[in-house]
Amino acid sequence: MDNRFGVKDFVLFLLVGLIAVLFVVKMVQDDRQWDQLRQANTTLQSHTRDLTRITNLLREGVPTTSPTTQPSDQPVGSSAAGQDDAFERIRQAHAQPDYAEGDFFINADQTPPDRLTPIISADLFSATVQSYVLESLIDRDPDTLQWKPKVARSFQVSQDGLTIDFELRRDVVFSDGSPLTADDVVWTYNWIMNPEVQAPRQRIYYEKIAQVQSDDPYHVRFIFKEPYFLSLSVAGGLEILPRHFYEKYTPDQFNTSVGLLMGSGPYRLADSVNWRPEPGKPIELVRNERYWGPAPSFDRIIWRIIENPAARLTAFRNGEIDRLGALPEQYVQLLKDEELRRRVNNYEMMLPASGYMFIGWNEKRNGQATPFADQRVRQAMTMLIDRQAIIDQVLLGYGNIATGPFNPLGKQNDPSIKPWPYDPQRAIALLKEAGFSDRNGDGVIDTPEGQPFHFEISYPSTSTTLERVALQAKDSLQRAGILAEPRPTEWSVLLERMDQRDFDASILGWGGTIESDIYQMFSSTSMAGTGDNNVQYSNPRLDEVMSQARRTVDEEARNKLWHEAHAILHEDQPYTFLFNSKALMFVDKRFHNIQRVRTGLNPLLEWYVPEDQQKWTH
Repeated sequence: MDNRFGVKDFVLFLLVGLIAVLFVVKMVQDDRQWDQLRQANTTLQSHTRDLTRITNLLREGVPTTSPTTQPSDQPVGSSAAGQDDAFERIRQAHAQPDYAEGDFFINADQTPPDRLTPIISADLFSATVQSYVLESLIDRDPDTLQWKPKVARSFQVSQDGLTIDFELRRDVVFSDGSPLTADDVVWTYNWIMNPEVQAPRQRIYYEKIAQVQSDDPYHVRFIFKEPYFLSLSVAGGLEILPRHFYEKYTPDQFNTSVGLLMGSGPYRLADSVNWRPEPGKPIELVRNERYWGPAPSFDRIIWRIIENPAARLTAFRNGEIDRLGALPEQYVQLLKDEELRRRVNNYEMMLPASGYMFIGWNEKRNGQATPFADQRVRQAMTMLIDRQAIIDQVLLGYGNIATGPFNPLGKQNDPSIKPWPYDPQRAIALLKEAGFSDRNGDGVIDTPEGQPFHFEISYPSTSTTLERVALQAKDSLQRAGILAEPRPTEWSVLLERMDQRDFDASILGWGGTIESDIYQMFSSTSMAGTGDNNVQYSNPRLDEVMSQARRTVDEEARNKLWHEAHAILHEDQPYTFLFNSKALMFVDKRFHNIQRVRTGLNPLLEWYVPEDQQKWTH
């Protein structure tokens, strides 16, 4: 599109200049005019947002072709176009009669993320924060699950599925005003693949790519080595880093950083360089006033760090936080609180992209095989732990026993696979077969070497749910003569121990996606370094099946392979797959346009608070 300076640009220029002059005049008034100054500042911010949106509208070109609807699995040879497709739902929210910008959205979490620097961060919390700051080429509609262009204005998949071309929008800028171009996309990929960057988890997904290249500032091509079932998701879902910001750091400086975060998204860190996790200090994102897309409704998104669940509940009751992800006992308790129910809505749902909780059995420690290297021992552990009792007593029935790593609502899951039973007698028989028995009659099972079968179960110290799971597991195992000692561990320390493979067993969880690639958790290649196969489990047949599934584009054939992988993991039990749980949530009623969608609740960027109900200000 022609970028010449036109009449509309001239009018905007004059308007910005006029506002700036008025603002300067206000600043030189005496202290008695302070209230007027504050009002002028608020007006200026409002005008700036309006001007940004107007400027974006003027810069937007006409789509090269008419918008097309993309299925959740992009077929070979199809394309999509339309610059604002990803914002259709947000624009619908903006069109509501009571829509207004303003207010804060305040969350609470139990522990701060270890770091916010992208690529090298490893927890769900940091990924959630980053999702409001970083953006990808395409995005998935939360209700239809169809891919829509975002930073890209169109995309095209080749007939053989090995090449994906993205045409980028011309109006995307990072939060410092620098333009986002294909060079940033290429650099982000190359940075992830740099072996000096501590990003083994990311590299597992991108190792299928042979090359990412660009022949002009707004075209980027991903070339794959072989067909990959998540090729469009991997390429289009790459969160784009600004090269000019990150290339100033060496890999070592980047690896040791904790708060380097800048992107093109609707929110930004107030200080994109110096964020540090501090006890009790909230994480705060502010509106990106340079955002190239529709302005987000909330001035700020805040996460308060409240470790104690009872304290989080109190904060929610007092209106200090706006959303509560409730523990089951809290959920039941709050449902009975009629006064609270008048000002909040409740939601309970099994999500198609939710993950699962598990106990991981480390098969090697300090270079030596552990008792869990024996498949029979792992199977026995699962049959000694009463998982249904955990669901009934800890989750109060808001969950189901997991049989493997796939969401039970998804096609990857094989519904014919039933959970291992709670069967202590069969478990004891398996242990005896493996050489584990009570040799001296003291009530404690001994290892084949004659030592008491004793180990620690590590879990994040801030999780009361996992603490109760650990205690339930301890009691179940103790009745069988096995000494399992729960070990609550600070999250950052636990991550380090996992990376060093310095643990016996751990209770953790994996998040989920619409269609999961489990290679990073269970492949033999992920055992090395700080890969996510920290239990050091290896099965050559599983490696082969997962590799074949990943390069199978046909969905029906691919799911047959995933079903086989499910069966192998069910038999081997590298994890005791504990449960899939329902999401239980309360949200303040002042938030409007909250909708149930296929992924659960619609994204926060579609929510807003009418002006007369707004609560928080700068």
